[in-house]
Amino acid sequence: MGVSGGKAKKAAANSVLTERQQKWFASVEASLERDTGKSIVEWVKIAKKCPETAPRKRAQWFRDKYGLGVNRIAHIVSVAFPGGPSWDEPDALLDQLWKEKDGRAIYEAVVKLVRKEFPEAVIGPRKTFVSFSRKVQFAGILPSKVGKAEIGLPLPVSASKRLEPMKRRPWAEKHSGLLVLYSPKDVDAEVKRLLTLAWAKGA
Repeated sequence: MGVSGGKAKKAAANSVLTERQQKWFASVEASLERDTGKSIVEWVKIAKKCPETAPRKRAQWFRDKYGLGVNRIAHIVSVAFPGGPSWDEPDALLDQLWKEKDGRAIYEAVVKLVRKEFPEAVIGPRKTFVSFSRKVQFAGILPSKVGKAEIGLPLPVSASKRLEPMKRRPWAEKHSGLLVLYSPKDVDAEVKRLLTLAWAKGA
C-alpha cells in the first residue's frame, strides 16, 4: 500500500525540521490563544490588516507591534496568506528565495560545507531564509543585495574580524553575529571555523 498524501507531506516536512522543531510547531496554535488571549482566527484578521506586504517587513511589523516570536508569526501568516510554497516544498522555497544565480551559488557552497562537516544538520528552507539546525538553530542564511548572502550566527562579533553586528531579523533572535559572503570563494576555512563554533552551541 502506498503512502497517503497526508503522510507523504508529513514525511517531507519532517526532513526540514528537527524533532524539537516538529513538536514546537505542533504546539504553536494550541498555545497561541492561551498565551495571547486571541485565537488563530483573530490573529488572521489582524494579519490581513497589516500595512506591510513584503514577508520580512510583515514579520517585523508583527514583532514590533505585538511582540510575537518568529514561529508564531510564521504560523499566523501561513494561515492568513496560504499562497506560495509551504515548508513541505523545500525545492520550491529555495527557488523562490534564491532567484539570483550568484547568491544561489554562495548558498550551495555553504550547504556543501554544512553537509560535509555536520551531516546530522537539518537544513530547513523557509520563505525568507534557510535555517541550519542541530537541536536548535545554529545558523541561518538569506540572500542579500546584488548576489551576496548573509549568515546569522549565535556568536559574538569578537569571534572573527569578518563578523558584523547582527541586523534586526525576525528569525535571528539568538544570533548576534552577521557574516556577509560575496562569492562562493568566501566559504573558506574561517567560515568552517565559525560554523563549527555555532554548531557546538546548537546542541
